Amino acid sequence: MKIIFMGTPEFAVPSLDILIQNGYDVVAVVTSPDSFGGRGGKQLIESPVKKYATAHNIVVLQPKNLKSPEFLSFLKSFHADIQIVVAFRMLPEAVWNMPPLGTFNLHGSLLPRYRGAAPINHALIQGDKETGVTSFKLKHEIDTGDILVSRILPILDDDDARSLHDKMMVLGAEVVLDTVKMISAGEVIFIPQKDEQATKAPKIYHDTCRINFEQPVENVYNFIRGLSPYPCAWFALDSREVKILKATRELADDNNTPGTIFSDNKKYLKIKCQQGYISFQTVKPEGKKVMTIQEFLNGYKLVNPTINENATKTV
Repeated sequence: MKIIFMGTPEFAVPSLDILIQNGYDVVAVVTSPDSFGGRGGKQLIESPVKKYATAHNIVVLQPKNLKSPEFLSFLKSFHADIQIVVAFRMLPEAVWNMPPLGTFNLHGSLLPRYRGAAPINHALIQGDKETGVTSFKLKHEIDTGDILVSRILPILDDDDARSLHDKMMVLGAEVVLDTVKMISAGEVIFIPQKDEQATKAPKIYHDTCRINFEQPVENVYNFIRGLSPYPCAWFALDSREVKILKATRELADDNNTPGTIFSDNKKYLKIKCQQGYISFQTVKPEGKKVMTIQEFLNGYKLVNPTINENATKTV
């Protein structure tokens, strides 16, 4: 069975590797074009999937336009039986409908929950206790195809988007292998998704990462870890943006106003929320490197700081 693999970031590499290590015939890899980055934007950067494919002598395709006749003709020339998609961009029908056995995608949630671009982030933000990975057959509507394999992954209290991503990356590779085994053996049993159970996980933008301290402290804590280490929750301290990579929360039943800042200007900075406080551990001030809260306070003394019109400092 000939396989074409489509993917770009680090998340996709274990899924490609597990197919190669188990002897499957990956005839080509489709990944994003090289881009310039690094210091000064002058370094040509290859995707992690391209680096892996090149090291294993797999043909690499890097189309800018997935609908171009040249790309479609070249893709068709491989006569692939199936296509496996892990963390790639949206495919036109001419691509996903090409192989006779179909195109199968790995999604970072227990579909139909969290259909969309950011399922890992949204599961954490919502305070879920479990998530998972799902393989499904592509069709017109995004993330709605029939399910082949689904695996549950517990969410720990100290998980953030990075730790959950890394665990899901490993579990996802196992799901990809199981999916290909089922297809190869002709033992595919499709499970239709129930649309009435679907929830959305839309793309996250900078403006939607701003912290609202008027919420319950548990919600704020989940919001921070769900966006860490990228794109990162943030708030404006004296009109200066501060990103929060790690925080702890403490429950408290008092009359302090949500949004009030508490700090000793040495070791701690915490902000009142409903039912408790968020205490910052690791931050990234605008234009600065990532640092501990102690390092931040050493270089930034709080003098009547504000995060909203009613916020005042209390020591």
